[in-house]
Amino acid sequence: MKSLGLIGFGQFGRLAAEILKARFDVLVADADPAAEAAARALGVAFGALEAAAARDVVVVAVPVAAMPAVFDAIAPHLRPGALVADVGSVKMLPTRWMLERLPEHVDLVATHPLFGPQSVKAGLAGQRLVICPVRGESHEKVAALGREMGLTVSVTTPEEHDREMAYVQALTHLIGRSLVNLGIPDEELKTASYQHLLELCSLIGADTFELFTAIQTQNPFAADVAHAFVDQARSLLDQVEVKRR
Repeated sequence: MKSLGLIGFGQFGRLAAEILKARFDVLVADADPAAEAAARALGVAFGALEAAAARDVVVVAVPVAAMPAVFDAIAPHLRPGALVADVGSVKMLPTRWMLERLPEHVDLVATHPLFGPQSVKAGLAGQRLVICPVRGESHEKVAALGREMGLTVSVTTPEEHDREMAYVQALTHLIGRSLVNLGIPDEELKTASYQHLLELCSLIGADTFELFTAIQTQNPFAADVAHAFVDQARSLLDQVEVKRR
């Protein structure tokens, strides 16, 4: 069993530990004082960042904005031949930072699991995993592991990932969080379309505003898509207003 260092034990870090502990000897590192007890309760080890960084596989599961500092911190402790992967919701920035800050003797893979604690309640099978090869050939092993776990694996470039996620994720989260903030009710006379909106609120409502901010600001293509959507909504309302007159 290979050893895996999991750096970051937030919502997704805990899900990753739960999923991966059957296949890896997992060691968690996190600065949150409550993380150690949570790791022990999940049945995985807890230790220092330096120890987690010295493992065969190192998964960085921290907010995107925190990644540069984490990459700098783990760089001196990485083993030759190790694999470093991130699980961020954008890919161009983490890819650039990994290449700039991590030593050439490690393989690099940028990943984006398109699922979270809410969406896997019905099971992991069929959930999507995006893989962006960065350096080395380890991405092939990551893809094989994902398929073995029942995931639908897509291999693409960081730029193409971010272009697609501007619609798939940034636009979806903008609409969903707007509906959550609006507080749309579960109406008795709801239609199937309205039920989909309620389900979107349920999936997105538990996400942190930190994640929402990262999706909107750290994807270079997100702002254009968001503004285009708002402009179209405003245009439609203006057209309706003209009809009212």
